[in-house]
Amino acid sequence: MEQRPDAIGKERILYPADPSLHLVGDSAAIEEVRSLIRYAAATSIPVMITGPSGSGKEVVAKALHHCSERVDEKFVGVNCGAIPRDLLESELFGHEKGSFTGAIAQRKGQFEDAHNGTLFLDEIGDMPFDMQVKLLRVLEEKQIERIGSTQSIAIDTRIISATHQNLDQAIAEKRFREDLFYRLSVFPIDIPALKERRDDIAPLIRHFIKKIGGDEIYFTREAMDILENYEWPGNARELRNIVERAVVLFPGIMITASQVSSLFRRRASTAPTYQEHALPSSFPSRGESRPFSYVAGDGSSKGILGSGFDLKKHLMQEERKYLLSALRMAEGVVAEAAYLVSLRRTTFVEKMRRHKIERKMALVEPQSSSTRVE
Repeated sequence: MEQRPDAIGKERILYPADPSLHLVGDSAAIEEVRSLIRYAAATSIPVMITGPSGSGKEVVAKALHHCSERVDEKFVGVNCGAIPRDLLESELFGHEKGSFTGAIAQRKGQFEDAHNGTLFLDEIGDMPFDMQVKLLRVLEEKQIERIGSTQSIAIDTRIISATHQNLDQAIAEKRFREDLFYRLSVFPIDIPALKERRDDIAPLIRHFIKKIGGDEIYFTREAMDILENYEWPGNARELRNIVERAVVLFPGIMITASQVSSLFRRRASTAPTYQEHALPSSFPSRGESRPFSYVAGDGSSKGILGSGFDLKKHLMQEERKYLLSALRMAEGVVAEAAYLVSLRRTTFVEKMRRHKIERKMALVEPQSSSTRVE
């Protein structure tokens, strides 16, 4: 809880923290989520957060905890789909020494660890069916028993669960207990996919840049149009991935539409082993995902061979020319220039040193129209 003055001259009173401090976005959908958090934070009823993977369900869960009276207690998160079935019961409820092979000491479970605080059960839809029965009993009785013990331990834990699955379908297919669903989903909060709240994209980009640190990055209006009209199948998690990649590849540089398109490549190109006799014939589009291919020409050597011809010097001159061309096309971004000629960045830097090439040699043309995201 944070203290704020109610009015000048009046006694300071306690208010819950504002969800706006934790949730980023300007859309009507995210404002509705903030409103639901304000209502739920005033109680300790179970909350279920639904939404596609990467949409920010854990962010909402933490915001709810920080806006509640339990803010000074622990927030404990458990991914129910990531823990092996045989270990999940011990993870949640704890165990006594010697209760099973490998139990060399007594261990508290996450329910005890989150006593008086909040327990976040992520991916609850992946919880094994037999564990759902045990969880339901804990929610009804508000007490747990460690594995290997007959002693009950009272717990006061606020439960927030989350899933990307369609639990109605899971219930129909007998994969999820309907009675457990009603226990967990007393107060539902749904987070729409990022493609349904495009007003949040620019604020999220600014937020991620600030969290990642490093140089500022800038986008032309055309580049922002691409970002705002992309479908974002990975939602906010994918957007952060793109921003992190942009900060590495384009620090302090205006990012154009073709450059931002190149950030969506899912796989890095595999650079072929560089051979000194192999020279690139042309540069690919910067948005292309194919690796750059090397060709050795048409095989004709007439007109260049003769007395005194120095092949090594000729190849060095050609290599320097293509390194400079790649740097200029990449507007001085070494990592992008290395991609254009299918070299590792470290190899490209070494060749720059060998040819005494500096980044400032790249010709950077100013953009006439841009959008600054900072």
